[in-house]
Amino acid sequence: MKRQQSKPAISQGETIALLALMISFVAFSIDAMLPALPEIGHDLGVAQANDPQLVISVLFVGLATGQLIYGPLSDSLGRKPPIYAGFALFLIGCLLSTFAPNFAVMLLGRFLQGLGAAGPRIVTLALVRDQYEGRAMARIMSLIMAVFILVPVLAPIIGQGILLIGPWRAIFGVLFSLASISLIWFAIRQPETLTPERRVPFSLRHIATAFREAFGNRTTLGYTLSAGLIFGAFVGYLTSAQQIFQDQYGLGKLFPFYFAVLALAIGGASVSNARLVMRHGMRRLAFLALIILTGSSIAFFAAAYGAAGHPPLWAFMAYLLGAFFCIGILFGNLSALAMEPLGHIAGVGSAVVGAVPTYISLLFGTWIGQSFDGTVLPLVGGFAVLGLAALAVMGWTERGGRRPVAIQASVNAEESEQE
Repeated sequence: MKRQQSKPAISQGETIALLALMISFVAFSIDAMLPALPEIGHDLGVAQANDPQLVISVLFVGLATGQLIYGPLSDSLGRKPPIYAGFALFLIGCLLSTFAPNFAVMLLGRFLQGLGAAGPRIVTLALVRDQYEGRAMARIMSLIMAVFILVPVLAPIIGQGILLIGPWRAIFGVLFSLASISLIWFAIRQPETLTPERRVPFSLRHIATAFREAFGNRTTLGYTLSAGLIFGAFVGYLTSAQQIFQDQYGLGKLFPFYFAVLALAIGGASVSNARLVMRHGMRRLAFLALIILTGSSIAFFAAAYGAAGHPPLWAFMAYLLGAFFCIGILFGNLSALAMEPLGHIAGVGSAVVGAVPTYISLLFGTWIGQSFDGTVLPLVGGFAVLGLAALAVMGWTERGGRRPVAIQASVNAEESEQE
């Protein structure tokens, strides 16, 4: 059912295409760069072989920081001004990266890209929420995410294709062009959806209160930490994937296609989760996926260790396909579980639940990536160790004390359905 106070002025099809493009800049800015990391490191004279990974990691720093800013700003100023600001920062970051004379300027540009991309990524969700509710909102978001799933599949292939005809700096030119088109399209076609009477004053105290409430709630804290640990292992994969596939396995220009296959596993899991969660519940699915991910990682680490860190490529791909399917199940469910107690502060609460796991993942993901030694052992070992840690945190979360009434009712409802 549509809300009466803010009817969309453009068709649903155009809305879906525009918003899907806007939220895709984070994934495209990460995945399209992966084939170019060796050339960037060589041209900008990095000191260590693993330093080009920072081109990926620094973008996450900007993304995490931006998540805490844009949500509250959009509640105060309306949806469009923060998105304009985000696009402006992203475009400036693209220009800095395109013309970077050294690695430090490149990293500054990447930080600004992440900080800027967070605006369209976060505020777009609020924009949809303003225009639709109930099943209509769920349908629009499902269609947007269905389009979005294609980005991690296509982005590395596009990046590799650009490298075949031009230098790595041309990738940033493509990003700049896409962002400019999106900005113009958004400015001309998308109306403001948050009317002045529905806006709330920006308040740092409100944000601080949300932080205190989130970290004072065992359920939110536990599942937020668990999400950060699992996402940390995935960030470790993103930062070291190029070296593993191109350097260790010698795949060269075929690397983007292997990356795309693995991205499809996560997309398939996200689609499957929508059906499975109605039957089995979030908690059961999350625990089962995490147990399978951790157990398979421990077993494969042992096998890889026996192969001196160089298991056959087919075996490594088979392991990653299963692991990434589990990660696709975990991503949505852990975030939803963390948000359960925060319904009354959903806007700021979602910023907290989004930003904190990103910061945690940066710590562990960078550690895994920088530990790359020419074998798969640091990556697989990282999945195993962080999986065990997440299991321990989830166990602590569910064992600890009495749940709030709303949470206990949700658990009881899940258990009743499963019986």
